[in-house]
Amino acid sequence: QACTYPCQCPSQPLQCPAGTSHVLDACGCCKVCARQLGELCSLQKPCDHHKGLYCDFSKIHRGSGICLAHEGATCDLLGKIYHNGESFQPTCKLQCICMDGAIGCIPLCSDDLRLPSPECPNPRRVKFRNKCCEEWICEEGSEENRFETGMAVFREDPARKPELNNLQENCLVQTTEWSACSKSCGMGISARVTNDNPQCRLEKETRLCMVRPCDFPMEKTKKGKKCVRTPKPRQSLHFEFSGCTSTRSYRPKFCGSCTDGRCCTPYVTSTVEVEFRCPEGDFFQRKMMFIKMCSCHYDCPRDNDIFLATYHRRMVGDHV
Repeated sequence: QACTYPCQCPSQPLQCPAGTSHVLDACGCCKVCARQLGELCSLQKPCDHHKGLYCDFSKIHRGSGICLAHEGATCDLLGKIYHNGESFQPTCKLQCICMDGAIGCIPLCSDDLRLPSPECPNPRRVKFRNKCCEEWICEEGSEENRFETGMAVFREDPARKPELNNLQENCLVQTTEWSACSKSCGMGISARVTNDNPQCRLEKETRLCMVRPCDFPMEKTKKGKKCVRTPKPRQSLHFEFSGCTSTRSYRPKFCGSCTDGRCCTPYVTSTVEVEFRCPEGDFFQRKMMFIKMCSCHYDCPRDNDIFLATYHRRMVGDHV
């Protein structure tokens, strides 16, 4: 009844705290910052349904409620118990949430890296007093040192003379291999570092990855063989990420299993842009890993830990 059409939404972009979803109001008009566990809510100020929260109107009158979480498993982190749907900060650099026994975190500090450049020959991250996150500073060096640091990144004599201030023309592209997928089943994240950008800056790049679905049936091996062939689903499927679904369907390859105790993980991969559509009507694109070949090895990943990177096995770079 409080809705007025046509919709009139603020012209300024929505600014929400880290880890807070953008959701539609009850009128289906404007995006608002979703209310979190224990906060007051209403039809115009809905709870964060991505985190399993709902607005309970039974405890407060006059059209207001309080955000509660559906029953779910609690999370134990270093001896401290967190309830399902509860947000917390274990350190000033991480914002985390407990979701039915699993802990998910997002970094609050930028994780970028910097290569030396003519404008900043000696980049260095410095911890300032009373600040949680380190910040980049540029130290001036000698002309000799400036030349040495620049040589690793910029071509001394490019094939054709670059335009002024066009760093990318003179940039020697350096890219690491993709890291292993963060999850052994289901949707995870893979990362690499590259300076293939207009600023020739070394930056972290991520992509979605799925080694195998968590409910994927393993095929039996043939007699005399130790590795199961890379299986493909019989029917095409839609990927799901953060409550959003891919706009088109795919038939990706997944990694099977090894019969001799070794782990089967991706070895040769490619990266494809996948478009996702969210229930609120938003569209976004994310890079995603597609498997071309898997391999068996003894460097097996341990249980996933958001604070300790225990698994450092790398995948071969993109297969063209």
